[in-house]
Parts: sequence; structure tokens; C-alpha cells
Amino acid sequence: MSGHSKWSTIKRTKGAKDAARGAVFTKLGNAIAIAARSGTDPETNFALRLAMDKAKAANMPAANIQRAIDRIKDKGAAQLQEVLYEGYGPGGVAILVEVATDNLNRTYPMVKLAFSKHGGNIAEKGAVVFQFEHKGMIRVAANGDEFMLTALDAGAEDVQEEGNEAVVYTAATDLARVRDALKQQGFAISEAELIYVPNTTIEVTDAATAGKIMRLMDALEDTDDVQNTHVNFDIDETLI
Repeated sequence: MSGHSKWSTIKRTKGAKDAARGAVFTKLGNAIAIAARSGTDPETNFALRLAMDKAKAANMPAANIQRAIDRIKDKGAAQLQEVLYEGYGPGGVAILVEVATDNLNRTYPMVKLAFSKHGGNIAEKGAVVFQFEHKGMIRVAANGDEFMLTALDAGAEDVQEEGNEAVVYTAATDLARVRDALKQQGFAISEAELIYVPNTTIEVTDAATAGKIMRLMDALEDTDDVQNTHVNFDIDETLI
């Protein structure tokens, strides 16, 4: 699962910079609005609770969060759609792109252009996603064997250490249960979300290829309609 972990670390660094200038709020608002379609009470809608927690962690104002939730009640507002685009980047790396959009005629060309402009290509539906598994991911301020046993007892499938944090992987359907169990035991959770984890990873060791891949990923991440990206590459951070 190292492919996700390393890219996740890179994204978190970039996301912190984006949040500082408010560029991430559109993405967070869209995620909240989509989650709210299954219910506007975060106590009974775990997806909404996750989206709200992520927004709060990025210091999104409470008024913005509420406006995003209220979009579900506004019949005149354009309805958002969730779409998963699949593609390949330089070096044959696999990329999944989750988008939330109210206009597919705007979003698809933007995503396709990002791929083609940076040495990749968008693929047919189903051509890439089979290389990934849908999993839950929880980032916890903890480490060590004792925590690993605690997480596994709570229902986790795997635990990996990253510095002073642990990344806990769960079955997609177990994310809420494991997250709440760890939270009830007093562990500080900084992130919890559903992700796509690659079955195998491609090691990128060439600086030129790494640069091309990162320019493609930046172009995708900088697209307002893009909610999340998932990859199967593992890049040495000294190359970027």
C-alpha cells in the first residue's frame, strides 16, 4: 500500500498550501453537498461527518459548511454528479480521478486536457480501476506494536507507520466502525476517508519521468471539480 501512502503524503503537503489561500474550499464544499444527499445529520450520515471533519481540519468557516449542506434543499441549485475517470500517466502509471461536477461537458475536457498535455491519456471506463481496491484509510497520531494490535482488534486490515503517525487500512464497509472505535479509545485522528489502494505499485526512479508525473498530478489536483486522485506509483521524494 506504499503507493497510496507516499502520494498521500505529497498531497497533504500541497493541500496545506492550498488551504492557506482558500483554494481547497470549493472541493470541500462539493464533497459536503454530495454527502448531504444521503441525509443532513452528520450523526446518522457517516459520509457527511467525514466530509465535515475534513473541512474543519482545513479551517473552512462554519458558514461555508452550512451553505454546502443547504445546497441539498435548494431545488434551483445545479445538481452535482460524482464521476470516476481513469487514465494512465507517463511511465504507464495508473491514475484514478474522482470528480464532483454540475457540468460534465466542462469537466471531462478539463481532465482529458490535463492528461494529454502532460504525457498521459484518459482511458475507457473499467480499464484502470481493476488495478485498485476500495479501502478505508485512517491516519492516527500513534505508532508502535501496541497501537497496531489495538487497531487490528478494532477491525483494521493493515497498519503502516509513517514517522509519528500510523496509517490504518480497513475494508470500505468497516471505515466508520474502526474510526469510531479508535476515537473512543482516545486516539487523535487527523484523517479518515475512502480511497483506492493499488494492488501493485510502479517504482519511479527516473527524475524526468517523475517530473512529468508530478506535473500531471498538479494539473489534475488544481482542477476545481477534482475531488481526489489515486495512483499506483511510488516516487522517491528526492526526485521531486
